[in-house]
Amino acid sequence: MSAQTFTISQLAKEFDLTTRAIRFYEDMGLLTPERAGVQRVYSARDRARLTLTLRAKRLGLSLTEARDILDMYDSPRDTVPQLQKFLGVLGAHRAQLEAQLAELQANLAEVREHEKKGRAALAKAQKAARAA
Repeated sequence: MSAQTFTISQLAKEFDLTTRAIRFYEDMGLLTPERAGVQRVYSARDRARLTLTLRAKRLGLSLTEARDILDMYDSPRDTVPQLQKFLGVLGAHRAQLEAQLAELQANLAEVREHEKKGRAALAKAQKAARAA
């Protein structure tokens, strides 16, 4: 066991997570704590994997994608395939985000156009009401 270890409560507090979320990450294969009786004992490696998992989530990657990438770094293989996989996942995610952004920008332009027409109709109605 590593010299530096953490309890589930310590990690939950540090990362502002519930213990249930940490156990879910364990069930997904992202963390592999050792056991001291019934208590989970997390290593510095588990803490680093949790940090990277949360970073991957912020980037919008799925937990499965995060696990696949993290597992590649645990293997003693050459880093070229690891980096290729990582860049492939990031590239696909970026393309998805760019498509969503384009759709949002189109929706925003439509909303602006409706606002413009609504303001013009309101001004016309107010002018007609004042004239009457």
